[in-house]
Amino acid sequence: MSRSFDRLVEEVRRGVEAELDRLLGPVEEAGDLAPLHAAMRHAVLGGGKRVRALLVDLAGRALDVPEPARRRVGAAVELLHAYSLVHDDLPAMDDASLRRGLPTVHRRFGEDVAILAGDALQALAFEVLARADWPASAPARAALVAELAAAAGWRGMCGGQFLDLHPAGSDETEVVRLQRLKTGALIAFCVRAPAILAQAPAPVREALERYADALGLAFQITDDLLDVEGTAATTGKDTGRDVPAGKATLVALFGVEGARRRLRDLAREAEEALAVVPADATWLRELFRRVCERTS
Repeated sequence: MSRSFDRLVEEVRRGVEAELDRLLGPVEEAGDLAPLHAAMRHAVLGGGKRVRALLVDLAGRALDVPEPARRRVGAAVELLHAYSLVHDDLPAMDDASLRRGLPTVHRRFGEDVAILAGDALQALAFEVLARADWPASAPARAALVAELAAAAGWRGMCGGQFLDLHPAGSDETEVVRLQRLKTGALIAFCVRAPAILAQAPAPVREALERYADALGLAFQITDDLLDVEGTAATTGKDTGRDVPAGKATLVALFGVEGARRRLRDLAREAEEALAVVPADATWLRELFRRVCERTS
């Protein structure tokens, strides 16, 4: 199964990379906006785990969503995720120097261009979902735009980023809330979107959302573990920043072993959720395992 999953991951990665390249458009057409366009492409292409696009694809496969629709939604999520990273790396936020093993956008192109590139990527994410050039009905496209906006907005990812900078508290409840907003809201969209496209029944939607909730928290815990245990060479980004910055994380709260126990609890929660899904959820189970074991 491991090799088959690796092939599937690579297939999805290549497919979404090609879709992103096409949606961003050719460099030759950028004209005097070429520096902005180059910053956008730097932020999006040529790297990244594409976990969000992969989750869209795997949930979509389980629900028989056509491949072109899986690709478009996966690309939209990656565009929005890239915008969030560009802004998260800015001097006013994390002031990071590396992302995906390359200089962050503001280090390479300047802070002014980075802000605009992030804004443009966010707008493009909604544009490509709203277009009528892919296999989704007008009501489905409108629903996806609304769901992505909610996941990205002040009650979702942006709210989580605010709490990351200005914590409301440091107990487990507040830290989990922060992580569910900052990371989990967008990951939840990745299973909600295929369910919308497939018109899946409510029990299946709810089960997939419980799985995504566990996956999002597991992804953030492994991110926090990598900040403590990893290096820039293995992760492709700055490490060792959370503790000096006083970031509220479950690793800071419970220690490394406590965080790993929480990962095992989340794996059980994910398995219980997938047991409700009538389709073959083998790849979704494998994705959860890979997220918990990742080293970058």
